Amino acid sequence: MKNRELGISFRETMAGGFSLGETDPQAGEARGEDEGNTLSMHAVINIRDIHRFIEDPDHAGEITGHIDFGPFGSNIPAKGGTFNLFSPTDNEHLKLMVYELAFEHSGDDYYLAGRKEVHDDPGFDVWKDTTTLLTVLHQGKDKTGPVIGAGVLTLGLADLVRLASTMRVTGATSAKEQTEVLVEFGRFFMGGIWDTHLKRLIFPSWWRRLLRFLGLSRDN
Repeated sequence: MKNRELGISFRETMAGGFSLGETDPQAGEARGEDEGNTLSMHAVINIRDIHRFIEDPDHAGEITGHIDFGPFGSNIPAKGGTFNLFSPTDNEHLKLMVYELAFEHSGDDYYLAGRKEVHDDPGFDVWKDTTTLLTVLHQGKDKTGPVIGAGVLTLGLADLVRLASTMRVTGATSAKEQTEVLVEFGRFFMGGIWDTHLKRLIFPSWWRRLLRFLGLSRDN
């Protein structure tokens, strides 16, 4: 299994209120809903090598897809983009799930940049963290361009079911390899949830300090 590239691909659709002229995602979401403007991101994620993906500190994969947005039109193809799953930040308690797509409209370049903020604030909000994409639209080829729109895209339960149905293992030559890749990806995903939610929910701070004192944990 380690001598060949075994990966996984899936499709994910997120949609929500979005408005031009806003720079704050929440404000753009509210205004977009009031004006009846919804943006949909139809992403195709491809992780070519599951082992390299997991070992990569930024956990980067490939993303393509298309965008539907009333003021711009439907089925606008992406020219490129960025995808990261549980990418670390300077805040040890915050990881990002990054979805970004570059596209053209009427001869101009645009860059749609979205992020899911997975953090361990009080409470158990893992569903919200992993299904809420805070999104801004830049004019230009990348995120250095000015922000000209914003909104919040979400992944509903029905969308999640559809996502699961699109998961495909690439490069596998047997059912055993397919199962191993799915299990490895699932273990990685749940590990990200564990690090930012479950571990701190299940083990209070005094218990973690005791484990560190006994040399049984290196967590902060």
